[in-house]
Amino acid sequence: MWTGVLCGLVAGAIWGTVFIVPELLPAFSALELAVGRYMAYGVLAFGLMLPRLPSLARRLERRDYAALLRHALAGNVVYYVLLALGVKLAGVAPTSLIIGVLPIAVTLMGHKDQGAVPLRRLAMPLAVVAAGIACINVDVFGHAQLMGTSIWHTSLGLLCATGALLCWSWYALDNARYLKRNPHFTSAEWAALYGLSSGLISLVVGSIAFAFWHADVTGQAGAASGRDWTLYWTCNALLALGASVIANQLWNAASRRVPVTLSGQLILFETLFALLYGFIYRAEPPRPLELAAILLLIAGVTWSVRIHVAEEQSAAV
Repeated sequence: MWTGVLCGLVAGAIWGTVFIVPELLPAFSALELAVGRYMAYGVLAFGLMLPRLPSLARRLERRDYAALLRHALAGNVVYYVLLALGVKLAGVAPTSLIIGVLPIAVTLMGHKDQGAVPLRRLAMPLAVVAAGIACINVDVFGHAQLMGTSIWHTSLGLLCATGALLCWSWYALDNARYLKRNPHFTSAEWAALYGLSSGLISLVVGSIAFAFWHADVTGQAGAASGRDWTLYWTCNALLALGASVIANQLWNAASRRVPVTLSGQLILFETLFALLYGFIYRAEPPRPLELAAILLLIAGVTWSVRIHVAEEQSAAV
């Protein structure tokens, strides 16, 4: 189990970087960020799997195509569009901490899966995590009023973050279940196929958007100034390699080694690292409520890991 926990931690550390890219590229729309990232991922995945592509294609079944399509949409394209909008409208910390509700959502959705710890044993750590999320919501709206930020924009950003939360909650649960039921692909093979499908879908979505709706949903990217395409593709290439190829393989490995309820808790590492990167980028320390939220999230996930370890040890006796 500890190997799975370590894989989840490293994946979270890499995934935390995705929250900073919308801040680095404010002149590009959320759709442009998502399409660029996953097109780069698709190209990289295609190059990595090219020697094995004929063999993998022969092993693909109809249900695999359906799974890859729904996972690429929910876990990648739609998720990242909503995440990027959340960061642009509400900021890194609020968006990352709203998505930090994932452990609660995934745990509640997967509490009947085999190997899941009973919810009554997780009630207290989940309550601690919920308290952390409450702290960040109070901080977000209080800070928005002090800074004169539009409450409408902040609310819309949090709504987008909530949409990203729902997309990734469903993807995390469905992906974990699918991998355990279908061991005919390794974690690396499934991640490569997942990347290729995400790239193809992004290419289609990007082509349609360019042809029929070449506009920025946030109203900022229409002007040519500030659109640094070198930085855009550099960021997308780094995200494709780190946050997509490497982190997804680590996450698939973690999903196979830990119960679904624990995999939900491990997603918190992404939130914590995203917060850390955001504070470094802003060169500002966390505000009191932000710090309280971070401490509560760390306490909740640590408590949950200890409960899962104790459950595993008792089951082995």
